[in-house]
Parts: sequence; C-alpha cells; structure tokens
Amino acid sequence: MLITKYGENQLDEKKKKSTLERFFDQFKDVMIIILIAASLISFGVAIIEKHGFIEPILILLIVIINAVMGVAQENKAEKVLDALKNLSAPHARVLRDGKVSVIDAALLVPGDIILLEAGDFVPADARLIHSSSLKSEESALTGESVPADKDAQAQVEPDAPLGDRHNMVYSGCGIVYGRATAVVTGTGMDTEMGKIADLLAGEEDSQTPLQQKLASMGKYLGLVALGACAVIFVIGLLSDMRLLDIFMTSVSLAVSAIPEGLPAIVTIILAIGVQQMVKHNAIIRRLPAVETLGSASVICSDKTGTLTQNRMTLTHAFDASTDTLTVLAENPAPAINLLRLATLCCDGKVTIEEGNERHIGDPTETAIVAAALKAGLDKDTLDRENPRLAEIPFDSDRKLMTTVHNMEGKTVVLVKGAFDVLTGRCPSGVTEKVGQVADELSAKALRILAVAYKEIPSVPAEVTPDELENNLTFLGIVGMIDPPREEAKEAVSLCRMAGIKPVMITGDHVLTASAIAKELGILEEGDSAVTGTELAAMSEEELAERVSSISVYARVSPSDKIRIVRAWQKKGQVVAMTGDGVNDAPALKAADIGCAMGITGTDVAKGAADMTLTDDNFATIVEAVRQGRGIFDNIKKVVGFLLGTNVGEILTVFFAMLIWRKSPLLPMQLLWINLVTDSLPAIALGMEPVEKDVMRRKPKPKTEGIFAHGYGLQIIWQGAMFALLTLIGFLIGWKTTGDLAAGRTMAFFILSLTQVVHSFNMRSGHSLFAIGPFSNGKLNRFAFISFVMIIAVVFIPPLASIFGLIMLPARLYVYAVLLAFVPLPVLELVKLAGLIRHHKK
Repeated sequence: MLITKYGENQLDEKKKKSTLERFFDQFKDVMIIILIAASLISFGVAIIEKHGFIEPILILLIVIINAVMGVAQENKAEKVLDALKNLSAPHARVLRDGKVSVIDAALLVPGDIILLEAGDFVPADARLIHSSSLKSEESALTGESVPADKDAQAQVEPDAPLGDRHNMVYSGCGIVYGRATAVVTGTGMDTEMGKIADLLAGEEDSQTPLQQKLASMGKYLGLVALGACAVIFVIGLLSDMRLLDIFMTSVSLAVSAIPEGLPAIVTIILAIGVQQMVKHNAIIRRLPAVETLGSASVICSDKTGTLTQNRMTLTHAFDASTDTLTVLAENPAPAINLLRLATLCCDGKVTIEEGNERHIGDPTETAIVAAALKAGLDKDTLDRENPRLAEIPFDSDRKLMTTVHNMEGKTVVLVKGAFDVLTGRCPSGVTEKVGQVADELSAKALRILAVAYKEIPSVPAEVTPDELENNLTFLGIVGMIDPPREEAKEAVSLCRMAGIKPVMITGDHVLTASAIAKELGILEEGDSAVTGTELAAMSEEELAERVSSISVYARVSPSDKIRIVRAWQKKGQVVAMTGDGVNDAPALKAADIGCAMGITGTDVAKGAADMTLTDDNFATIVEAVRQGRGIFDNIKKVVGFLLGTNVGEILTVFFAMLIWRKSPLLPMQLLWINLVTDSLPAIALGMEPVEKDVMRRKPKPKTEGIFAHGYGLQIIWQGAMFALLTLIGFLIGWKTTGDLAAGRTMAFFILSLTQVVHSFNMRSGHSLFAIGPFSNGKLNRFAFISFVMIIAVVFIPPLASIFGLIMLPARLYVYAVLLAFVPLPVLELVKLAGLIRHHKK
C-alpha cells in the first residue's frame, strides 16, 4: 500500500525521553553528585562501625525524592503540551475509486484526488486540477493577512517563491472562497509545513538563565565543600583524629555545603508559577522558561493575528458624488449609499452568533458587509430588495467583480475592484479629489477598493466583462485594514515602561507593517523599518550594528527571523518571540523563549514554543513577563534564605573544627535542618505576591548573576551571623553541662529556630512591619509546622535519641530562644539603613 511507502500524513515528532531517562537526568546536577558521594562515605563508615545506617539512608532518600519530584514536574509540563496538540486538518474529502468519501487526513498519500471548498483546511500540499474563484488563507506560511488567489491554469515559474505559486495549495492553510479539485503532491514531512518543521531539528534547546545560574552555583558550592573538606582532613590528621571521625566530619561539611532542598523547592516554585500562568491564559512547556520570560528584554512578534485582529475592517469610505471622506467609526451616515451598493456587489456574509460576528467568505468582502451591518444595512435584506440578475465573479486577471441587480425597476450594474483598473473604466465621476483621496488612504497603509455603476436597459443575452465593465460612473472608494488589537497597544506601552524592546517581524508589506507599528507604538521616532530584501543584503556585522534601531521587519522569511533573533542574542539580550504561524516556528525555537498562539497557532509553532497563549492575546505576554519577574524575585529570596543557612552551617562546622576539633552538628542534624526546617518556609517564600513596581524595573542583563547587587555578600554576612549565634549556643551548652551532646543540642535548636525566624526577614527588602509581618498566610502555616517539628525532635526522647540530642536545663532553652530571635532586630536595622536590596533600582 502507498501508505506504507510514504508514511502517514503527519509531522514527525522529536523522540521523547522515557521516564527512566528523565529520572537519571536528575542525577547530573553537581550538587546531587556530591551528596551521593557523601552518602557513600557515610555508608562505608556505617559498615565499618556496624551501626549508624540511618544517616546514609536518609541522604539517599533525599536524593531520590528530589529526582522523583523533578521527573513528575517535567512529565506534567509535557502532558500540558500534548493536551494542546490537534491536527490542523483532521479529515479530508477524497475521490477514490470514483467515489467521494471522508477519510482521516493522516491516511492521504501522494496521488490522491481531494476536493476543497470554502471553510476547508487543506490536508496536504496539492496541485490544482480545477478551480473556481479559489482563495486560500496562507498567513500561517507567508504572513500575508489577505488570502492568496489560486488558479489551476496559472503558469508558474519553477523557482517562484511560495507566495507566487498560484496553482498550488498547502497543508494547514484554509480555503476562504471558491472550490477546487487537486492532486496531492506532498504529505507529512514532505509538505511545505514539514520542510519548515524540519528546520527546527537544527535548533538546539539552550539552557535558560536560571538553569545556568543554578548550575554555576552548584559547581561553586561543590568546590567550596571539597576545599573545606580538604582543610578539615589536614587538620584532623595533624590532630591525630581517627580516620573514620575525619571522614564523618567531611560528610558533615559536604552536607552543610549542599542546599539539598534547593532544586526541588525551585521546581515547586516554578510549578506554582505555571499554575498561576494558566489562570492568566498562558501554558508553560518547560518550567525554567517562566524565569526566562521575566528576563526578556526584546519581544519579537509576528503581526498578523498576534498584534492585529487577523480580520480586515473597513475604516474609511469616500463618496465621489458628494466629495465626502467618511471615517466610519465616527459617523457612517455620509457613506450609507456607497456601503449599500458595495455590499450588493459582495458574496461574503456576516452573521451574529451569541453576540459575536462570524465572517463567512472573502475577508475583503466581509469587511464591507460588516461595515454595512454596523450602519444598519443587512445584506440578506438588501439582496431581497434588490435581487441579483447576473454576475461575473472576481478573477485575478481583471481584478474586478460585477453584479447586475433589479433596483426599483431599473437594471443596475455594480462593479468593485482594484482602484487603478476600475478608474480606467469610468469616463465620469473620477475627479482630481478622487486621486488625492486614494493616495491619502494608501499612505495610511489601507487596502483600497473602488466601486462604480451604470444603468442598462436589460440584462444582455451574453454576460461578458466587455459588455458590463465599461462606460461606468465612479461611485467611490472604501479603505480597509487588518486593525491592531486594542489590548496590544496597551501591552506595547507596558513593554516600553518595563524596558522591553518590542519588534514587529512580518511577511506583510513594509508600508502596512509600518502603519500598524506606529499606531501600536512599536515604531517610534528614530526607529527604522526594513524589508526582507534589505535584510538579506546586510552582513552579520551590519545587522548587529543596526539591530537595536530596527523596529519593523517586513517581507521576511523564516531564516531571516532566526538571523534577527540571533543578532539580538549576540548583544546579550534575552529574546522572546511570539507568533502563531508555521513561518514563526524556527525563530520560536531559536529564541530564549518562544510564545505560540493556542487558538490560531499551528501544531509546528506550538511544538517549537516554550509557552502557549491560550487566548491568542498579545497582552497575555505582558502579564506573563510580570509573573516571570515576580517568580524570579521569589526564587532569589528562597536561594538567599537557603544559602544563608548553608553558609551558617559551613562556618559553624569549619570554625568549631579549627578551634575545638569537634563538630557542633552531626550530618543527620544538618540534613534535618536543610530538608525539613528550611524547606517548608522556603516554599512559602516562593508564594510571595508579585511586587507592585515590578514592571517599572529594567530587565536583568543576560549575564547578571543571581548574586548581583551585593546579594552574595548579604548572604555571607547573614550566614556568619547564624554561625556566631550557633557557636555561642554550642559553647554555652557544652561548657555549662560538660557534655558535648548538650552543646550539639543547643546548636541544633538555635540554628533550626533561627531559620524559621529568618524566613520572615527574607520576604522583602522592605521592613517586615511595613508589609505586614503575618500577611503571607502560607508562610505562617509552614513556619508553624516547622516549629512544631523542631520541638518534636528536641523534646520527644525517641526522636531526640535518633538525632543525637539530649534534654537540657530549662534556662538553656531560654538562652537558645533569645539567640534565635537576634536576626529579626538586626535585619530590621539593616533594612532601615538601606543596606539591603534584592534588585537594581
């Protein structure tokens, strides 16, 4: 069978990783590798001493839990994408064995004869055998908002560009007018859509800024841990410590240096962010992409359907009989006669369904019909009152359409079409003002149509263009455009406020694109617009030099879009690309974050993108940027909170070993603090509301680290404060009772409780009391849970015994609580002095 030879009519999908592969990928993180090494050392010590297996088991359990959580989140994100996928042309009408039948489009093969009519999606690339007034909506491939004329008899050059192949129809495009019979020439990956999809194979997935920063931090912490272990190892040997004790102390340092909960907690925060995004009509495919979007400094957007409504709209009408140019949105009355006659010369229809307009037919015609409807003229009523007697359909050679009507007992010919063609057929009515108005409307990037008429005695026996389309009286001009979305204009304004450069990239004409861009605020004074031809003539160096000043790219190809994205990336910018068509997909893949449209977006675009906007609303991306910035702020707070603890632990163990040759904290105690005491408050910190002024900040530079603006120094001195308080408590407990276990109990209690208190400090760079100390309900609950677990471990004997803790005199617990609350007033004073800020103002 041919289906065996050619394969199913579907686009190839990238092979997905198995759950097992994803699970093992989680163990490639440097922090996790060091933690596994620590657990192996701990196992070795436990085997030699024949006890203490709880520690290594606990370490491995933490690693496994982290891996399972990572896999679960990746699978969830993948399922979200799979739920979006649907075939653009699920069924096809095919002529086989002399019979017309409806089959699954996936079963089409080259050579099949398919039947197409208005409203159908083209199921495969096909050459026309027969066509009648056929028009195909190819904006998904070419970026053109106006449907392309198709003709089975068209003579096409072998090397004609895609938009000029008038005897071909393409997979995934829609038929908006006429009907046709065609033979399938390409299916699946052999279609034009498939060829563009194949370009994606060459675009490698790159790490997002967050992934790069966390990976860099993991390596750094690993080196710190190894360096500290080496120092302790030397000190231990010089102090004649037992080799096993040295190993266990090294394990303690390794555990204290690694924020075990950080990867899992960051994943949880991102997952929560994804859920918030869904509420705002954005579905994220890859969790770290949330942060990347928040870092976006350039947004490259397709025009058609993304920044515009993808619906031609009549905006101006000029009545030549009264020399009146009417802006229809203000008052359509002066143009009512022109609208009435132009509507009669249309086949398109506009219906109102549940309060929404539904356009059926050619967008140019439905724009006229819709304008008439808004002016109180219903096409069905007009057709009944002025019955059509004859017609000559539009064709691309004449560029005219003609209808003949019985109007109040008179036979009237109505003609509409290209201005330059129709004016040549009108010996009367064409004044100097007509030419001026046509130039004025064209300068505004409006598509103009002319309308003319004449009275005839009766319908001729043979209806021909020569008979009806001459000696006409010029009626007027209508101007239309695919208008920008209102919400897109506001979104562009917000982008400007946020320091984000909006760039329009389209396959449309430069004049039209520039007009829309100016209206939206994308093309400002000093900015320029270039065509694909001009772009092709630029060298990479010239493009890199000029890219910052170019705001509009018109008539570009998919490869051009990738060049533009990469030119921005070479300047260190984080580039977001929005779009819905197949022609957007390669750039969506190459960009730091691609945003596809969920309603009009093609399967290829959705598969290439990191995020899908389910409402096709450009404004959604601005909300996504706001959410992304807020999420990154929260991740910084969590990282600062967890690393502050780890720095405190490292310094506590390190200096205690230097001074007393004793470790104040055991590996299990450190794990408990890192996994339990810290993790719950850290998750709650990740749920802090987005700051109100977040969109007034400039985007973070791509090279800016997570510890910029003194944040790393802040973490270090806070960790030093925790270490000092812990060592003071350790010394008090040890020297007061003479028992090392008492000192460790004090150290554990103080360090654990300090972290719960400090989580409230980390909520904001502003005073805790200014934002409300208990305004984060989740933090209140999680902090309480952590506090209860600390109390349980310290005061319940069986649990205390497992963790090497003992009961202390009451006064020592009072000292511990007082020491644990010291960070609160210290941080408030530091904030008051303006020494803490989490981002650049």
